[in-house]
Amino acid sequence: MSLHVVSEAPPHGGDLVRRHRLSTRLWHWTNASVLVIMLGSGLMIFNAHPRLYWGNYGANPDPAWLEIGATADAGVLTVAGQQIKTTGVLGKWTDSGGVVRNRAFPGWATIPSTYNLALARRWHLTFAWLFAGALLIYALRSLWNGHMRRDLLPTREELRPRHIWGDIKHHATLNFPPGFAALRYNILQKFAYLSVLVILLPGMVLTGLTMSPAATALMPWLIDVFGGRQSARSLHFIFMALLFGFFIVHMIMVLLAGPFNEVRSMITGRFRLPKEKGQ
Repeated sequence: MSLHVVSEAPPHGGDLVRRHRLSTRLWHWTNASVLVIMLGSGLMIFNAHPRLYWGNYGANPDPAWLEIGATADAGVLTVAGQQIKTTGVLGKWTDSGGVVRNRAFPGWATIPSTYNLALARRWHLTFAWLFAGALLIYALRSLWNGHMRRDLLPTREELRPRHIWGDIKHHATLNFPPGFAALRYNILQKFAYLSVLVILLPGMVLTGLTMSPAATALMPWLIDVFGGRQSARSLHFIFMALLFGFFIVHMIMVLLAGPFNEVRSMITGRFRLPKEKGQ
């Protein structure tokens, strides 16, 4: 099949086309790698004090809205006063050496795998600057080349309830668009990507800065914006959980849509358009 370019007539199902710019591909893989490292090191940091609070202060005697702990015989996740047993997953688990550990997150999920708060902070803070810098460069690039406006902002027609409901039904029935239509983001994808780019990723950066005394000494308004340093820590954790949820859904959709074609498009920029029915 020939490789189509934007200036040619619209391609058809089965054609190989250019889909992702180099800047998008570089940011995607840089961001994915950095977030994996930040997630693992962040979970290790959380293990040092596995409780979350609202407000500006939080210590062991204070009421926490979320806590991961252990009793004599079980791991326990407590959320808003409701307890869920999580033995073997959270709170109480067995390490690779067969030793039972009373720690929030297991070693296979943290960086480093053994308890080391100082090293986890070095990993987290080092890659946080790379994460923030890559996000800033990508955002400026997307505004400059029109990617944000052209590909991600919903049109008035797409925001109509009937259109949104139609896309929900198509996703629920795995009815993915064929041909040239596969190159365009649908309204659910636009909502998801905009939420990540405009809310979750900037929110991660800003709440991270709010937890830093050095940063709040320069920008004291951050504490007021997020309602206190402990509230910022809670929001940081929530944003992380939502990003992880986005990652899981994203991977499921990649697998359902065709992993080879989807991954190739994010490595080489080339994408094979799904064939029309009857082709």
